[in-house]
Amino acid sequence: MAQLQPKAQPKPVFHPQLDIRKIAGACGAEILGIDLSVAPDAETVAALRQAFLDHQVIFFRDHDLTPAQFLQMAKLFGQPIEYPFVTGLDGFPEIIQVAKLEHEKSNFGGIWHADTTYLERPPMGTMLIARELPPYGGDTLFANQYMAYEALSDGMKALLDGLIAINSSAKADVTKTREDRIKDSGSKEAGKTYLSEHPAVRTHPETGRKALYVNVAHTVAFKGMTEEESAPILNFLFQHQVKPEFTCRFVWRPGSIAFWDNRCVQHNPVNDYHGFRRIMHRITLAGDTPR
Repeated sequence: MAQLQPKAQPKPVFHPQLDIRKIAGACGAEILGIDLSVAPDAETVAALRQAFLDHQVIFFRDHDLTPAQFLQMAKLFGQPIEYPFVTGLDGFPEIIQVAKLEHEKSNFGGIWHADTTYLERPPMGTMLIARELPPYGGDTLFANQYMAYEALSDGMKALLDGLIAINSSAKADVTKTREDRIKDSGSKEAGKTYLSEHPAVRTHPETGRKALYVNVAHTVAFKGMTEEESAPILNFLFQHQVKPEFTCRFVWRPGSIAFWDNRCVQHNPVNDYHGFRRIMHRITLAGDTPR
């Protein structure tokens, strides 16, 4: 799909039917006044796309979409792609089930991260819809990486702007969160290790803004440095980039949908509901090579 031209600052959104409500100061907005089971017109899609760019993550409530409807919604905003480690739903390979079952202790992706930054072309965005939820807990945190970058000192910005981050799919803390799903629905690629090299600070291709682009789940070192040399800088960034003032928290209900910009947002599903099921469906949308 054609991308908007880069701009210095996000533009305000106006649409006569949409009710866009910020949920926190840093990022995140709920969007009311739309039925996602019905294909929206081009004007509405453009307004939703702008809200996505303005707020980095947008949320919808009470949408009981079938897998076909969920996939059709995703196609309004980009090209759905398959996840490398887990097979998709029958008939819908681009939709994976993100689950934690009653007896399991680890939750899928239960660590701060941006999705699959170990790929050469990481996803532009991710959509998640809630199917079954625990009676409490299971919220998701999001962190604005524009703000994280902009809050750094000029000296740290100058250092990072020239660094390339090496990302791996095999870091121990994140591979543990995949183990249960790989056991029951692992793909043929489940044992493969992916490596990528991306700028530690990327420029968003649509907004033109700079964002931190390292994360504790996947980033192992900086190119040209050893892991030991990289660690002090990375450890500082991993703590800095998820400070509370950069975040929002979303409380799910059945039929809730989140759509986040993987180019400038990290997320972390909170693992605080042991003994209960949490079932979600996820679609990721094709992205570009970070620059």
